[in-house]
Amino acid sequence: MGLRTKDEGASERHPVMGWIGVEPDGNITLPEREQTSLWSSATREPWPTDSGSKADMSAAATLAGAAPRLATDWHSIIWKKVYRTVRRLQARIVKAIRASRWGKVKSLVYLLTHSFSGRALAILRVTNNRGASTPGVDGVIWDTPELKTAAFHTLRAHHYSPQPLRRVYIPKSNGKTRPLGIPTIRDRAMQALYLLGLDPIVETTSDANSYGFRSQRCCADALAQCHTTLNQASGATWILEGDIKSCFDRISHNWLLAHVPMDKTILKK
Repeated sequence: MGLRTKDEGASERHPVMGWIGVEPDGNITLPEREQTSLWSSATREPWPTDSGSKADMSAAATLAGAAPRLATDWHSIIWKKVYRTVRRLQARIVKAIRASRWGKVKSLVYLLTHSFSGRALAILRVTNNRGASTPGVDGVIWDTPELKTAAFHTLRAHHYSPQPLRRVYIPKSNGKTRPLGIPTIRDRAMQALYLLGLDPIVETTSDANSYGFRSQRCCADALAQCHTTLNQASGATWILEGDIKSCFDRISHNWLLAHVPMDKTILKK
């Protein structure tokens, strides 16, 4: 590496690892690896299982950084590392929220929603669910590896414009119909991408005893909490159930824009 180990306090710039210091006793001091600035292309933290080679560090930078111009082949994606990268960034978002570092939260969400791993996971989610074969108004579905690979270039906030919903009517048991809006698969993927950044914020700041539309929660969790609350000697004696008529039809979009902590331009679209 060309280090001058005999010179006290010497340092050299390694082409991959950057500035590496040499202590007076000859031991090498590795540089601290933390996230770079908001506009950087990658975090400089290596994978715990990587060997430290240039190829491994390049793979880590690709996964955590912005999607490359020539996206990798769909079948060559290492999904274990993709999941690990997204979970690591989400954990850092949670840590920043607990420390009330909202500027850091914004930077990490930006990094996640512009990363290769975030886009890969969003594409995987919309192409693996039950509605993957249902197109929107454009009639497009991503049902081949080539189309999934090309989809990386469509998930960009710059010049993004959603298309209208395809309206279908689902029959109900009472003879009436329920309107259902189907977005294009690109719009679904953009929603899934930004949900990756919004989920850790919601899970950290929401009420501990809310269970509707929450990740990793189900009716059994709500039943268990009811049992815990009602089983106490001084517990409540009544359970009240309510419903908001046409909640999603009448919800205030202005309130959502003012209170949902995500990119306001994308949220409005």
